[in-house]
Amino acid sequence: MKRMLTSLLTLTITLVAGGCFLEEDAEYVRPASYVAPAVGKAAPEFKAVDTNGKTHALSQYRGKWVVLEWLNHQCPYVRKHYDNNVMQALQKKYTDKGVVWLSIVSSAPGNQGHFPNDKANELTKEKGASPSAVLIDEAGTVGRLYDARTTPHMFVVNPQGSLVYMGGIDDKPSARASDLKGARPHVDMALQEAMAGKPVSVPTSQPYGCNVKY
Repeated sequence: MKRMLTSLLTLTITLVAGGCFLEEDAEYVRPASYVAPAVGKAAPEFKAVDTNGKTHALSQYRGKWVVLEWLNHQCPYVRKHYDNNVMQALQKKYTDKGVVWLSIVSSAPGNQGHFPNDKANELTKEKGASPSAVLIDEAGTVGRLYDARTTPHMFVVNPQGSLVYMGGIDDKPSARASDLKGARPHVDMALQEAMAGKPVSVPTSQPYGCNVKY
């Protein structure tokens, strides 16, 4: 028993140190009308302004595939995928196919991952990223609507406006680049299967990464 408690304590300390999501935002209380996003159900509608001042509504992309990616460039889990060109390659692969890719920054002002619009655009260019837009969600409205817990946290919406995937980008919950090899690319596979008219074999998975800095 003592050994088990010690292991659990060590795991907790490791998760906290790594910035993993552990619990809900203690200061936020969900409204009674809140309905959690679910695969097979309509993706929650939202409006948000991008780093160039343009407003985006999910409904304006009805008829297109949409990927939502929660982003924090200072998170080591995000850096794992950007420093090794994984996220950028996915963005290019699917935006070239007409998919709308929205990177969403829900970090509050003063918190890790929040940048002025010009710096955010600079980072997008510096990283060689190619999302359709980077949305700024300073109040955390969109993030909480989607129960976005980690960076990255990924969602795939079909042309009918329903969620077909939600969860982690892959099945290797670590910040180590070495774990990219052999990882199952959940988002890539979900898009491949769904766009081919096939059932998504893994429609949900556990998101991992730094907690969203609401």
